Amino acid sequence: MLELTMATVAEAEAGATAGMLMAEAPSEPGAVLRVGRDKSVCRLSTPDDWLFVSRVHLEFLCGPEGTWQVTWLRGSQPDPSSEVRLTAGEYARPLAYGGTVPLPRGGSGEIIIQDRTAPRSVNVGFYHEV
Repeated sequence: MLELTMATVAEAEAGATAGMLMAEAPSEPGAVLRVGRDKSVCRLSTPDDWLFVSRVHLEFLCGPEGTWQVTWLRGSQPDPSSEVRLTAGEYARPLAYGGTVPLPRGGSGEIIIQDRTAPRSVNVGFYHEV
């Protein structure tokens, strides 16, 4: 099971956890969870006017061994208007635009989508229950 929690944070709301959204999916091959502005395909959706987040920004996919990976999907623009970084325990690294990173099996962490032009972010926490 992969559990996600998402909070959208603007400068005025820093530190607030109100409005947190949650989604989960079983660790079965082919299971998918998406994060982005398009409510029709994303289980976790950001505000429509937060254009630094793509229609479908992040895709969490369960592979054949029950392990999860996250991909920062390429949007319609050649250069993104956000930065994405992943932290898991002591491990922290940026996620490349169009890149994929495996999530730690049985681990937890956070993926942060940071607006490059304003003090706003989307914080997606993950927990992989085995």
